[in-house]
Order: sequence, then C-alpha cells, then structure tokens
Amino acid sequence: MRHSRIRFGAFIANHAPNDESAALSIQYDLDLVELLDKLDFDEAWFGEHHSGGWEIYASPEIMIAAASQRTSRIKLGTGVVSLPYHHPFHVADRLRQIEYLCRGRTIFGFGPGALPSDAYMLGVPVSKARDRMEEGIESVVALLNGETVTKETEWFKLKEARLQLGPYNGENSPLAVASQISPTGARAAGKYGMGLLSIGATSQGGFNSLAANWKIAQDVAQDHGQVVNRSDWRLVGPVHVAETREKARENMRFGLDKWITYISKVAALPLAPPPGVDAVDHMIDTGFAVIGTPDDYVAHVDRLVQESGGFGAFLHLETPWADWAERRRSYELIARHAIPKINKLNNARLSSESWLRENNEMFRGTLQAAIKAKIDQHAQEKGSENISPDIMQAFKNQDE
Repeated sequence: MRHSRIRFGAFIANHAPNDESAALSIQYDLDLVELLDKLDFDEAWFGEHHSGGWEIYASPEIMIAAASQRTSRIKLGTGVVSLPYHHPFHVADRLRQIEYLCRGRTIFGFGPGALPSDAYMLGVPVSKARDRMEEGIESVVALLNGETVTKETEWFKLKEARLQLGPYNGENSPLAVASQISPTGARAAGKYGMGLLSIGATSQGGFNSLAANWKIAQDVAQDHGQVVNRSDWRLVGPVHVAETREKARENMRFGLDKWITYISKVAALPLAPPPGVDAVDHMIDTGFAVIGTPDDYVAHVDRLVQESGGFGAFLHLETPWADWAERRRSYELIARHAIPKINKLNNARLSSESWLRENNEMFRGTLQAAIKAKIDQHAQEKGSENISPDIMQAFKNQDE
C-alpha cells in the first residue's frame, strides 16, 4: 500500500466566516472545485450543517449539482448526509438523481450529524443519532441496490419502497461512512463493506485512533462476510502550503484566530491551543495541520501513511485560515510539487534524465562525429574553402 497511488481532494464543510458575504463564499467554493478539476485533484466533498452561522451548506446534494455543471472529471461526494435528519427513502432517491446528473462522478458519504444544535432543532436525540445512522444506512444501501424495502422503526417507515432509477452506469456509486474517534463509523463501514471517511484524522485523538478504527472495520467486515479496502479509506485534515514556511505562517494572520474561536467556542471541538501557546506552532507541533512548504506536506502525508498503515485518499479540510488567493495558491503548489513526489509520478522522467546525464559524453561524442562526418563530406565534394568559417567555429565551440 505504501507505494500505491494516493488520491487527493478537498473536504468543504464549509467554514465561511460570518463577517463575510455568504453568497460570495458559495461562489468561491464552486470556483475552487473548478480549479481542483483543472489541477487534476481527484475528489471534492460538501458537508451538511444547519446551525452555527459558519457552516452554511444545508444540502451537499445541491452543491454537488452546481459543481457538476462546472467540472468534467473530479468526483463529487456528500461529506456527509446526516442520516438521522432525513427519511432514508428521500436520501436514496436524491442520491440516485445526483448520480445521473453527475454521470456517475459521485461518492455517497453518510454520518450521524456533527453539531448537537442541529439535532436539537430537529428534535433528534443526540444519544440516538448514531443508532439511527446505522438504521438509515441499512435502508439506503438496500434501496440503492435495487431492493424493495418494507421496514418500520421508531422514526421512519418504508412500505414496499423501491427506487425508479437503477445505477447510472450499471454500478452503484462508492459509499462511505464518517468516523472520528468513536468506533461507530468503523463498525458501520465493516458491516456494510463501505469506505471509511476519517474526519479529523490529524487531531490528536483521531490520529491515535487511525489504526484501531481500521482494525475494527476489518473485524466487523469479516463477521458480516464483507470486505473493506484501504483504497476506500479517506483521511481528512487541514492544510496550507506556500513557497516558504515564513510565508505560510504569515498567511495565517488572515483568519486562523477567528476559526479557532468558532471551532472551540461555537462548534465546541477541542482544537484550541493551550493558553499562551502560539496557534500556528500548536497546529504544526501536534501534527494537526500542515502549515509550511510542499516538502512539509509530503512529510505530513508520509507520517499519516506510517501511522495508519496505508489509505486511499487525503482530503484537505478547507478552512478560511488564509485569504482566497493564497488558498488557491496552496492547492496549485501541492498539485505541482507535492503530489508528483508522493505518488512518484516523475520517476520515469527522472530516470530518463539520469540515464542521459550518465551517458552524456557518449551521446555528445556520437553527435559530434555525425556532424564532423557531414562537414568532411561537404569539403570533399565542394572543397574546404567553400565551408563557412562560421560553421567551423560553431563546430569547434561545440567540441570544446
């Protein structure tokens, strides 16, 4: 797995500062996915949230629909549909429609819902959200597989339910389930043979749980006659790259502090640095984020490979730490300099250059001999006095 090609992309929750235009933030994200498509990134995911004022996408399906019309090859994922908030039939039906709209460029990710405030407003007990996610997954998977489903739970009912459309290209889109520290996502991935989407993989708890959660997914898959593949395992973490470490750190002045305040005080996630500790130093020293150069990015991905044992894709948690232009530049630098190194895309080119360098004298000698032979031939036919002094001087300079 270590030498297998890793896919790369963006995980767009999104995080839009509420002192900026929401409309422009939406357009920026669509522009970004269009750029990622051109830069040869593999995937872009959109999230679902309903409160907090920053994470403003209520429907990943709507964002995917818009992005699909502006891109041609990048795969688009729901990151994620919060299943406890929706009737499973509506979820399956919408996802199948999106599959047709994208002509099969879709990945369907599911989760229990990230913000307790969302569940509160919808009257969903947070204590039951993870169980309801599993119940929802079971029905959604069955419907996407073309089954007729009759099922009744405390929160939904299906009666001879079936989808009108089969898979767009004859095969179902890949499925994934969100996982953080708890084993819930890993167990669901194993039970249904789905991909694992490790959100917060670079946080201390998430990083330390990588190998353990993958082992859970494998064990549960074996118990249910399923198979989970590392190539379907996606890790998510924040990234910002610049030409130098100093510039990357300077870019953080734009929005890192505001983001930390939102995450720690509103979303209530334990990601704030301890009192008196520089935020950028904390992000780098704990391994939570790449804030540096393309080479630092390469080292970060290698560290994740070592800890996890291997995975299929690394998704950048799209954050407003830097201004838009610098964030776009970060993706460009990663595409140009980091991904080719990680996936060894230039090995054949480097080998060709090395071979030519090692045999340069030989090839140079054969070239000079060929040129001299033609000059001598011309001299024999027309006389040496008819050979331009400029030609002789050029050949002498080349020989030297």
